[in-house]
Amino acid sequence: MSESSLRGKVALVTGAAKRIGRSVALRLATEGADIIVNYRNSKAEADEVVTQITAMGRRAIAVQGDVAKRADVLALFVTVEREFGRLDILVNNAGMFFSAKFEELTEEQWDTILDTNLKSQFLCSQAAAPMLRRSGQGRIINFASLGGLLAWPAYTHYCVSKAGVIMLTRCMARALAPEITVNAVAPGTISFPGDTPEIAEDFIRRAPLHRTGGPEDIDEAVIFLVRSAFITGQVIVVDGGRTLA
Repeated sequence: MSESSLRGKVALVTGAAKRIGRSVALRLATEGADIIVNYRNSKAEADEVVTQITAMGRRAIAVQGDVAKRADVLALFVTVEREFGRLDILVNNAGMFFSAKFEELTEEQWDTILDTNLKSQFLCSQAAAPMLRRSGQGRIINFASLGGLLAWPAYTHYCVSKAGVIMLTRCMARALAPEITVNAVAPGTISFPGDTPEIAEDFIRRAPLHRTGGPEDIDEAVIFLVRSAFITGQVIVVDGGRTLA
């Protein structure tokens, strides 16, 4: 895969209407890829991402679907096959994050987080595999988190879901080789305009680099893994050294 361009490649980014997903989709388009922008509820934002990508001269479509539901996932990939006829890159970004004290964590909250953060990645990867194999240079990038590496008792359900993503990544790397590489990115605290500064204070204090990351830091990790042909089953931690503290 060219180190200067992804021209001719097709990428699907789940949860691409906002924040990290949006940033990754735009960066992949900047590198030359055509993009499928998946979203669940944020149609206006997804359409805006499509407009930005098409303005670059790339092709893009927005496809609604809850990637935690098999029927929606199958419909999504039928659309990808019909509209593009190929898929080279899958970025499993869709996710959810909220706190809940362990003693008060409900079964519904547990299931919602596990379905959104982990089951969705399994379903999308399984559905994408045939097209990615045809590509011959298929890439799957899963989004994990520091929560998959560190124990946060107020986010037990989230931590378990992201730890699952890490093991799913390793298992898929073996199952889908050699045609498809599978890796994960585990972001630390990533700041966007309008975020509440107080949320990042503890992270900034603990991280050796004493700052939060920006979306461009995550974009760079994704592009690195997309371009690499000899890295698979790995987790790239993008956290300013927070896991060292």
